[in-house]
Amino acid sequence: MNTAARVPGEFGDRPNQPLSTSFSEPERQSDDDPGQPLTYRLSELRQHPSFSRLRFTVPASKLSALAEQGELAFREPLLVTRERVVIDGYARWELARLTGRPTLSCVEYELTDEESLRWLLQKHRRSNGMNDFCRILLALELEPCFKEKALSNQRLGGQMKGSSNLTEDAIVDVRKEIAAAAGVSVGNVTKVKRLLRTGQPELLETLRDGEVSIHRAWKWTTESPDRQIESLRTYRNKKGVSKAIRDLISRHGRHNLTTSPDLTSLVRRLSALSSGEFNSVSVSVIPVHGKTIFVTEELMRTLTSYRESIPVWPSSNR
Repeated sequence: MNTAARVPGEFGDRPNQPLSTSFSEPERQSDDDPGQPLTYRLSELRQHPSFSRLRFTVPASKLSALAEQGELAFREPLLVTRERVVIDGYARWELARLTGRPTLSCVEYELTDEESLRWLLQKHRRSNGMNDFCRILLALELEPCFKEKALSNQRLGGQMKGSSNLTEDAIVDVRKEIAAAAGVSVGNVTKVKRLLRTGQPELLETLRDGEVSIHRAWKWTTESPDRQIESLRTYRNKKGVSKAIRDLISRHGRHNLTTSPDLTSLVRRLSALSSGEFNSVSVSVIPVHGKTIFVTEELMRTLTSYRESIPVWPSSNR
């Protein structure tokens, strides 16, 4: 994970509710400490240390959408700590820097690094916040703290006094705390820990971008490094083909097709392909209605005997 990672918006289901929590929710924290409204120069603000370590950046798409709002983009103040660490408002901070805005309105709270990270995670459970993988990466930054507390509880309970090792139950409890902080299931925390041990960098980047689900990527970790990359590329190819076909159907509709060739003849011609040609043909299932076989132009050129009878999709990019 040596390249900077964007912090993508979450597309799909909202994160699960936390399993348990031992920290103040943002609403409760606001009641105890209403915060102090202040204005800071951009140069006075800084990233949370965990953001810096994980090299998170704001995606260009989010900045572009925010920029379209003009001055309204800055109507909400940033949330910061007394050390001027940004908790909420990274996109506004970056947009202000890019547009040459000298200062930003902030609300300052008295929070430790641990408390600010917990609050940051809570804020990013919103539908437009970080995806599950990125939140788990951040929550794993709290793992040493959770482990220390679990060891302290063991010693207070008289278990394994003087030991620096956690019991199996304590390890499970630590993962529950990580899951609660990230707002995900314990199973996904376990899968991400394995991905970080055995996943290839290219695969981990797709998880940060939200391109691949945690479960799908986790299944690929049973494969060799080369096979992981091959599985990812195959997935991308199939996803791209499916999208292209759906777009073509949407633009042109089936009524623009010429009469389809006889299916029996098409099957016979496919069966006549050499083993090399046959093995190079892949099959993808696309989510469209009806019982229709779509043939790519490349395959059409291979099936020369049917070149004139196989319908060709109109193309606006040629």
